[in-house]
Amino acid sequence: MRSQIAPSANPWGLLLAVWLLALTATLAALFIGEVMGKTPCVLCWFQRIFMFPLAVMLTIACYRADFAVWLYALPLAVIGWAIALYHCLLFMGVIPGNLKPCNAGTSCSGADMLIFGSVPLPLLSLAAFTAIVLLLALIRRRTLV
Repeated sequence: MRSQIAPSANPWGLLLAVWLLALTATLAALFIGEVMGKTPCVLCWFQRIFMFPLAVMLTIACYRADFAVWLYALPLAVIGWAIALYHCLLFMGVIPGNLKPCNAGTSCSGADMLIFGSVPLPLLSLAAFTAIVLLLALIRRRTLV
């Protein structure tokens, strides 16, 4: 018999929050690339590879009230977070320039990686993946009572 989730541990709000965050990040990435015309670098593409499926998975999880979504969404979010962290370190100059994956096209640490003139896109991606990982971990914690 399945145990009931205590009302104070109701993960619905967390599931909706993580879905909205993934959806917003996906739509923002599409807006920045398609509307604003900023060409994504190699690392941005890899981060998109891990963010876009999260938006779809979490949509289905919300529809089905699947609180076990953390089982298959958390690995994607953690890998995306690691890529975003690497991208941030590369952008800030902590990682040497000879380790850049970009040979041609948009630079991973160039001026194209800024939005509104001062906000680094890699930092926004890292913040989104961090919040998604934390929310999925909270969903896991609240559903494994």
